[in-house]
Formats: sequence, structure tokens, C-alpha cells
Amino acid sequence: MHLNLPEKRYYSIGELAKAFDVNASLIRFWDKEFDILKPKKNAKGNRMFTPEDVKNLQLIYHLVKERGFTLEGAKTHLKEGQKKTLDKFEIISKLEGIKAQLTELKNAL
Repeated sequence: MHLNLPEKRYYSIGELAKAFDVNASLIRFWDKEFDILKPKKNAKGNRMFTPEDVKNLQLIYHLVKERGFTLEGAKTHLKEGQKKTLDKFEIISKLEGIKAQLTELKNAL
């Protein structure tokens, strides 16, 4: 999944919900369920996600929504092979980005 997010230090939950095309409540739920997510909270108590949190959210989204893992299965998968899983996911993400660029070039011809 390729996200169209600007380069920022922090992202609001609304921005991420729109980018992932899910409800903000789902991201809040994942925040409670997955220890890998550690958003900061501002003075109002709003969650502010770092780019690292966004990568972790992409990984959770990939496991749960695209690969069909249960929440417990995704948690176990992340704990057992987090480094290996992250490496594979980053490779897949880069390849999807390249594919999107090539498709754009093809359509421009």
C-alpha cells in the first residue's frame, strides 16, 4: 500500500485515517492493541504519530487487512520475526512504489 502523505514530523489520526481509508476509531483501536505503536499525545490528548509509527501502521494494515491475519496472529507474527517482517514489508512497499511509477509512465505515453 502506497500512502500519499507529506514529509512531516507528526501526523494526526485524521490524516492517517484518510491515507489508509479507514475510520479513526480503527487506528485508535490498533494503537491500544499493538505495543509497536507509540504515538505522542499533545496537551489536548490528541495522538500524534511519527513517521516510524506510520511504517508500523502500514505493516499492521498489511498483515490484518491485506493478508487476513487475526489481531492475535498479527501480534505474534510481529513479536516473533519483527526484523524479518519489516525487511520483507519494506521491499514489497518499494516494489509497489516502483510499479506505480512505471504505470504512470506507461499511461503518459
